[in-house]
Amino acid sequence: MKILIVEDDQTLFQLLANELNQWGYETKGVENFNEVYREVLHFQPELILMDVTLPYYNGFYWTGKIRQHSKVPIIFISSHSESMNIVQAMQYGADDYIVKPIDIAVTRAKIQAVLRRAYDYVVESDKLAYKNLSLNLAACKLEGQDISIDLTRTELLILECLFLAKGDIAKRESIIEHCWQSDQFIDDNTLAVNMTRLRKKLTKVGLSDFIMTKKGVGYYLHE
Repeated sequence: MKILIVEDDQTLFQLLANELNQWGYETKGVENFNEVYREVLHFQPELILMDVTLPYYNGFYWTGKIRQHSKVPIIFISSHSESMNIVQAMQYGADDYIVKPIDIAVTRAKIQAVLRRAYDYVVESDKLAYKNLSLNLAACKLEGQDISIDLTRTELLILECLFLAKGDIAKRESIIEHCWQSDQFIDDNTLAVNMTRLRKKLTKVGLSDFIMTKKGVGYYLHE
């Protein structure tokens, strides 16, 4: 699945691109914001993430232009949360609306929901596997033979980092960034507290050594 990211904030674009690539999507950013429609025609995406505030013309303009010729799903991304902005986006043809600062877990859920509706798409990244365990991202559960653990949002995101690392070390900084999108007000103690709670849940079902610590570096899944 190809996703075009129409976003001029390079930090946000890189965050979205990195996350989407990890989920198995092919992504592309816009090179010329005066020729967004031309880039849509060239890339032929299955979904578009559209910022509202852009150079030259805003996202409403480009969505209206795209809708004249295409029904490709479009999800708006905006710092404006007022209902009128959301209503206007829908009137121009948006399929959903995400408010900045974005929540990665919510963004993924919205993207997958829109793709399912538009293409009857089976989202393989709904589940991540490691050994005989499965991380069900849609249901927020860790599952295995005779095991089903309900997870909080933070626990889910921590395990997602570790499952994606596939037994390699996931650095503390990467986990913090993935869970909270910013480490400005988060320290190692916040991660440690959440990790302790998660390990207690795992211990109750016989997985006491599933998450291991590499002192001073990060965490990894035990073989």
